[in-house]
Amino acid sequence: MPAMYLLAFAGACVLVAMVPGVSTAIILRQTIRSGRGGGLAATLGNETGILLWGLAAAFGLSALLVASQLAYDVMRVAGAVVLVVMGVQALRQARKGAPAPEVATAPGRRAAYLAGLGTCLANPKAAVFALSFLPQFVPAGQAGPATLVTLAVVWVLIDLLWYGLLIWAVARAADWLGRPAVRRRLEQISGIVLIGLGVRLVAESR
Repeated sequence: MPAMYLLAFAGACVLVAMVPGVSTAIILRQTIRSGRGGGLAATLGNETGILLWGLAAAFGLSALLVASQLAYDVMRVAGAVVLVVMGVQALRQARKGAPAPEVATAPGRRAAYLAGLGTCLANPKAAVFALSFLPQFVPAGQAGPATLVTLAVVWVLIDLLWYGLLIWAVARAADWLGRPAVRRRLEQISGIVLIGLGVRLVAESR
């Protein structure tokens, strides 16, 4: 691919990554709860989902989801349910009292990874975005799976860099964020944000 296309695409990916959304909320919550290990595991799960949606767009599978209103609506409702459930769990945890920081053990990392992966795959907006976003940066005459897969990989790498910086910043503030009152308030905020994102997702049309 010409360098100018890759640079333009990389710049667009940076801007997209900086916009707060479901992925940011999940990754930051896991980082606050379990430290760098949990945050990185959630990031890897999210980026696995992004890569899968990118591959689906490259091979035309995302178009099937976009074309089927029923499939789109089922995924939209499922994604909303996942977000609302996670939000309710966060609010319940806040009511019980600020939890102690969790150690990012292997099972904990696995749960964080699955949280990141599940919320990404259950979000039909990600599929539609991949289908509409990636092709815009394909040079004329180079349309094909290989080019789209390359763009998807670049997208994932930039996401990893951005979320890695966020995780590092949150981890640096671990002493302050670890205070019981602060952790309780953060659980409340994350719960409200997740529920709000879930409600918005189920209420939105295409």
